[in-house]
Amino acid sequence: MENHKSFTYMGRTFSDLSVGDNSTAFSDCNSDRSGEFPTTSSQSRRLLLACASDNSDELIHQLVSDLQSCSIEEQKQAAMEIRLLAKNKPENRLKIAEAGAVKPLISLLSSSDLQLQEYGVTAILNLSLCDENKELIASSGAIKPLVRALRIGNPTAKENAACALLRLSQVEENKMAIGRSGAIPLLVNLLENGGFRGKKDASTALYTLCSVKENKIRAVHAGIMKPLVELMADFGSNMVDKSAYVLSVLVSVPEARTALVEEGGIPVLVEIIEVGSQRQKEIAVAILLQICEDSVTYRTMVAREGAIPPLVALSQSGTNRAKQKRH
Repeated sequence: MENHKSFTYMGRTFSDLSVGDNSTAFSDCNSDRSGEFPTTSSQSRRLLLACASDNSDELIHQLVSDLQSCSIEEQKQAAMEIRLLAKNKPENRLKIAEAGAVKPLISLLSSSDLQLQEYGVTAILNLSLCDENKELIASSGAIKPLVRALRIGNPTAKENAACALLRLSQVEENKMAIGRSGAIPLLVNLLENGGFRGKKDASTALYTLCSVKENKIRAVHAGIMKPLVELMADFGSNMVDKSAYVLSVLVSVPEARTALVEEGGIPVLVEIIEVGSQRQKEIAVAILLQICEDSVTYRTMVAREGAIPPLVALSQSGTNRAKQKRH
């Protein structure tokens, strides 16, 4: 992680938004949000009993064995049940991983059957909700297959793959590996073209991954500025905060500042300072201060967009967080 700085304008300090400030803008993936899969009544009862009982070890070992069946339908059923066991009972997540499910599930991510791939991705996502499983999942080779699912999977598989990669990226040493596996352009594409859930998961994953400088550059080269600026300009998107937070970690590199200006980002940021929520205003100020810090040209552009009056107003009415530190 890079060190975060604070910037002062007219005696008032604005943080450039450290990770701890984003708790309400980003919600973590708590479990998959896929639809429930149909099962026969007997299978449903079996699963219900397993979820309710204290000892599901026997069922888990049988399901892990079924993952390696020659029958795609048996594999689907096993992956579905593992996914539900991991979703509905957190203590099962470590049990399932310890029973040897991770590698067979990863093998499903390369299946040509997109539904089977989706089930495998979703099961991996739910297992990754256990912090103890993250290192095992990554070291077992899940990153590249998850990136593949992000590229060619059905919409649900793409969303769940983005969320699983987010979970793995919370381990610092995985961030570069995920970036080097081609995930960044695919996440940018999901941010631009996905549904609301896809955009949200992509923005959260990108925010986490782009704490690493090389991933910031990848994101800029992948064209992230266009969707970020468009989402920030659309107050009805419910993505203004998330997009601005992603932008706040990117603008520490010159390439991002240049791309932001080229995509018309300065007028959008000034508009946020004028009409956004208090938090949105402070994010926008922090971004503009980073852009202007070493550039007379950018300072002139910001002034010409009419930023001075709303900046003065904000400097007089900032939140307690903005008031805490002064140079």
